[in-house]
Amino acid sequence: MSTMKAVRFEAYGPPSALSLRDVAVPALNPGEVLVRIDAAAVNPSDVKIVSGLFNATTPRTPGRDFAGLVVAGAGQEGREVWGSGAGFGFRRDGAMAQFAVVPAAWLSDKPRTLSMAQAAAVGAPYVAAWSAIVTAGRVEAGQTVLITGALGAVGRAATEIAHWKGAKVIGADRSDRPSKADHLIDLRRQELVETARGLTGGRGVDLVLDAVGGELFEPALRTLASGGRQVAITSVGSSRVSFDLADFYHARLQLVGLDTAKLSGEEIALILDAVRGGFEGGHFEPPAVRTWPLDDARAAFEAVAAGTADAKPVLLPAA
Repeated sequence: MSTMKAVRFEAYGPPSALSLRDVAVPALNPGEVLVRIDAAAVNPSDVKIVSGLFNATTPRTPGRDFAGLVVAGAGQEGREVWGSGAGFGFRRDGAMAQFAVVPAAWLSDKPRTLSMAQAAAVGAPYVAAWSAIVTAGRVEAGQTVLITGALGAVGRAATEIAHWKGAKVIGADRSDRPSKADHLIDLRRQELVETARGLTGGRGVDLVLDAVGGELFEPALRTLASGGRQVAITSVGSSRVSFDLADFYHARLQLVGLDTAKLSGEEIALILDAVRGGFEGGHFEPPAVRTWPLDDARAAFEAVAAGTADAKPVLLPAA
């Protein structure tokens, strides 16, 4: 096959900027493999890439997260893989196509317990959550973790990861929807610092994953116990925050910034190798997905952009 179907955008814009095109199947360079893309997830970051937030070069095929089958290259034909490609969709063509070229070192074996669509839906949220909770946060069994934005995709993944590592989880969000956290603080009715400290007997939490930022950054910092760590991954609203520096250093607190877009393909593959054990061991729940044909990519993007998707939208390029 010399050509394939691919979702493309030639200029920045809303989901209507997307179109389905016939393009050449990419050629392989040494050390690369050709993956038949069986499933490609639509993440909020993909919508932002198309809108121009990541300054992607154009024309470009979006799509960070995928699952599929190696069909050529590096002697790995027949291997079922999943991935969250470094730079996919903005520095290089992404996964919303029938085939994608991937460096062999970026590959990770798909969990046996997940379908292709479920595996494609894991990538970005679990990579961010693992990087925050395990790599940057250095969580330990018996610790208490506060997760802001606990009901979002990253927050839900972080809750599962923290529990798997033996930690207790206090979630915080502006909702009372069901959560796997040990306690959920509904920020519409409860004050964050007082409630979190009350749940820890006044001591405070050992680790904060702040998946909201903005006006929640400083209150989240004040929930920390002496020697605690806060990991920041985003900032909704204002990106400028303030806090009492004297309180910060007297309490020997640590603040860590994390940008998963800076991770290499090899680093992401190692994270997915670790995450695979959580799914195959029954520690993580398979994600809920809604599948769409590739030619319905605009509708899937619109659902994500509007926040109306009740399950992760996943495109099926090979269908």
